[in-house]
Amino acid sequence: MLRSVKLSLLAFAAAGAFALSAAAPAHAQSKEPIKIGFGMALTGPLAGFGKQALLGMKIWEEETNAKGGLLGRPVKLVYYDDQSTPSTVPGIYTKLLDVDKVDLVVSGYATNMVAPAIPVVMQKKKTFVSLFALDANSEFHYPQYFSVLPSGPTPKASFTDGVFQVSLAQNPKPATLALAAEDAEFSRNACEGARENAKKYNVKIVYDKSYPPATTDYTPIVRALQAANADIVIVCSYPLSSVGIVSAASELNYKPKVFGGAMVGLQGIAIKSKLGSKLNGIINYETWVPSEKMMAPAADFFKKYQSRAAAEGADPLGYYLGGWGYAYISVLGQAVAGAKSIEDGKIADYLRKNEFKTIMGNWSYGPNGEWTKSGMLQVQYHDIKDGDGLEVWKGMSYQTVVAPPALKTGNLIYPYEKAKK
Repeated sequence: MLRSVKLSLLAFAAAGAFALSAAAPAHAQSKEPIKIGFGMALTGPLAGFGKQALLGMKIWEEETNAKGGLLGRPVKLVYYDDQSTPSTVPGIYTKLLDVDKVDLVVSGYATNMVAPAIPVVMQKKKTFVSLFALDANSEFHYPQYFSVLPSGPTPKASFTDGVFQVSLAQNPKPATLALAAEDAEFSRNACEGARENAKKYNVKIVYDKSYPPATTDYTPIVRALQAANADIVIVCSYPLSSVGIVSAASELNYKPKVFGGAMVGLQGIAIKSKLGSKLNGIINYETWVPSEKMMAPAADFFKKYQSRAAAEGADPLGYYLGGWGYAYISVLGQAVAGAKSIEDGKIADYLRKNEFKTIMGNWSYGPNGEWTKSGMLQVQYHDIKDGDGLEVWKGMSYQTVVAPPALKTGNLIYPYEKAKK
């Protein structure tokens, strides 16, 4: 009898111990997740880039949760398709904050989508990390805004400064400039920066016009540029018009001495493949290239990204936005961990005072939430053949970094038409 009682007590104790051991992880897993809300372009003309960013963010989410989450809580991304349409953005962020009750917010991709969200997050006093927004805080001066874009302390000018630097080092030196800009937030800002650079470098502007975002025929725009006969032509555009202007320039055999500048879209594999040899000679901004030096800290991420890209319907390489999508959400994660809080004020304070190390580089924040140093690149495309496959786009064989000097991989082919041959 005594022996059976002891066995029963042992069994009870063992069962209790098992129950406690089973309850511990269950309790940890049952903690309410930290919800991070955002809109992202998953349809419309910006979707090719938005899907890259989202996949990068998903990889960060999975890796973070595998390591135990943030502050002992899992993280959960809550997002909606902004359809590449600015008018959808205020409603998305209002829903995220008022209905979904997310803890934190970040932006979607692109200046045109970031700017409409800022008044909503300002009203709610939320810290806001943005992805590739060109000087979007210049009118708001919101102290809890932080940009992830390597444009530095003079963001508008940074997109085209390298064009002027390398152009004016040529012989004969170009003297005149033509500007064509899509009438949209990003393009207006980039064009304003080009005007600042023209003044700084003493280049005469002989043509300066904008065109509507709904433009479908770009031939008249290119003909007007031809008539202006400028040495340097800088185009500030979004993906659809970038394709349209490059195609029209090729059809009309347009041959300024320097052509390109601030054309969004040329960084994507689908657009590179579509334009092919028409890209040869163009000089354009880049934020990252797969050089040996820049790839080193990001190699593991891109292996993961590229193994999943097809299933996610994303760009197969992810060089333009995949890595940056991972980096910008990781900056928020670093700030939460560093501040040991999800209170927006504490997170913002941490963002202001610390340097952030990411797979895409390191940076710290200065006035208006912009980087203290620029990391913007200018590359020139060359030797591209129609029908080139993915292996070509993986490397540096078709592009040369011509600015800044510290990251330069070769010299500008000048004039532009020389690279077209």
